[in-house]
Order: sequence, then structure tokens, then C-alpha cells
Amino acid sequence: MQEALTIGQLSARSGVAQSALRYYERLGLIRAERTSGNQRRYHRGELRRVAFVRIAQQVGISLEEIRAALDSLPAARTPTAEDWARLSTAWRARLDEKIRLMSRLRDDLDTCIGCGCLSLRRCTLYNPGDNLGGDGSGARLVLPD
Repeated sequence: MQEALTIGQLSARSGVAQSALRYYERLGLIRAERTSGNQRRYHRGELRRVAFVRIAQQVGISLEEIRAALDSLPAARTPTAEDWARLSTAWRARLDEKIRLMSRLRDDLDTCIGCGCLSLRRCTLYNPGDNLGGDGSGARLVLPD
């Protein structure tokens, strides 16, 4: 395999521990070929996949969902810009919702930090008597149904 990376090189270039790379490989998130001595060798294109995994994890996307997205990319060649654009389009609504929730959390936290929980009449998260408990579990005022 031309220009292949060892697991140590992939780890150094990606900033991901070797143990995590082996785990990603076990889950099918990245792929390695084996040498005659059974050592892993990674195509340089795997760096892109590792970066994608790390970024998606940072915004709260599960490894299972990440694998499904990566499975939509071609296996026999390096993904093109069009391949990545299709994946992006499929995730756009989901990411927009995450951005909306994160913005709302940021804004609500600003209010909470400002009041120090001393002004419950103005608190956007206050739920006296757990009135919202009948609507279901979780942060009912923030999370979508």
C-alpha cells in the first residue's frame, strides 16, 4: 500500500490515541490493511475519517450514527467533495437543531448565571411543583418533543 501510515503515525497525525484507533477500526469507522507481519497500515485518507469522527463526537453524535454516515461513503476510493456534500446534506437538519439547542442553552445559562437562582420568577427553566412532570421526562422547557 503506497504512502501507508502505521498506527503510531496515524495517532501522531490525528491526535487520537492508538487504543482509540484500534477501537474505531473494530467498530468499522476506519479501515486498515495488514502487512505480511500482521501490522496495521492505514491509507492517508483515513486521516479524514478520523477527523470526521472526532468532530462529530464533539457535537454529541454517537459512534453508531457516525458509522452509518461513514458507511454511506464509497469504500473503494477516497470520498470526493460531492460524497461529503451528500453526507452533510443528510445531517444538516440535525446539526441545525443541535445549534439551536446549544444557542438556547447558552442564552438560558447567561440568565441563570446573572440571577444566581435568586429570582425564580424570572427563571426560564423554573418548574414550580414539577408541573411539567406529567409531560414526560427530561428538560421539557428546552428539549424538543
